[in-house]
Amino acid sequence: MKISVVTPVHAPSIPYLADAYESLRLQELPDGWTWEWLVQEDGRAGKVAAALPDDPRVRVGSGKQGGPGVARNIAMARSDGALLRVLDADDQLTAGALAREIDALVSQPGIGWTTSSVLDLMPDGSTVGWQHADPPGGKLPRTGVLDYFQQNNYRLPVHPATLCIRRELALALGGWMALPGGEDTGLLLAASVVADGYFIAEPGLLYRKHPDQITAQADWTATEEWHLRMGLIESRAVALQRLTVGTIV
Repeated sequence: MKISVVTPVHAPSIPYLADAYESLRLQELPDGWTWEWLVQEDGRAGKVAAALPDDPRVRVGSGKQGGPGVARNIAMARSDGALLRVLDADDQLTAGALAREIDALVSQPGIGWTTSSVLDLMPDGSTVGWQHADPPGGKLPRTGVLDYFQQNNYRLPVHPATLCIRRELALALGGWMALPGGEDTGLLLAASVVADGYFIAEPGLLYRKHPDQITAQADWTATEEWHLRMGLIESRAVALQRLTVGTIV
């Protein structure tokens, strides 16, 4: 069995790829499992391959620039794992992260996706807890994530950069939304209204904090475009929720 790790790349994040690879290389998977890393350059600059080691499990692709959502979807199209795991180019997996996610999804067939706790990786190399209260470890029933999102100014109760999802579910939902940002929130929210999830309380990701990341921009949540994106993400999730109970007209 295989887990496909999906990573979109744009130029500012290329220097961090070596650290992301090392965190993936050190993962110890359950017997019978392996990983592949689908690294998708958003554009055709051809600079990504040189930043990565020669490893047959690493599959680099490039294509017409379309933003992170499009890059993720093209990477998914090249994947053949039963599970898809998000790993942004500037982040790192913690020890045992993939094994914990595989175990949760294999042992609980009714679970469609997992997320986990996160540690922020600061520029000086130190780590601090994500500035957000995690839910208890265990099952995340449908509607809970959407309810939280609607009641807390478009914030999520779990971190979308830790999403591990069954590939069939991601395909059924159309993959990541074609948005200039927030596409990971869109897929997580959509998955959460059609399938139960599972929260792993042990940290599964080091979320790098640096000036070039989109969410570090001072106006990230202050623009009209951000509110339009979040509104569209919410509307999609609500429509899917209605569809699953037969109330779409």
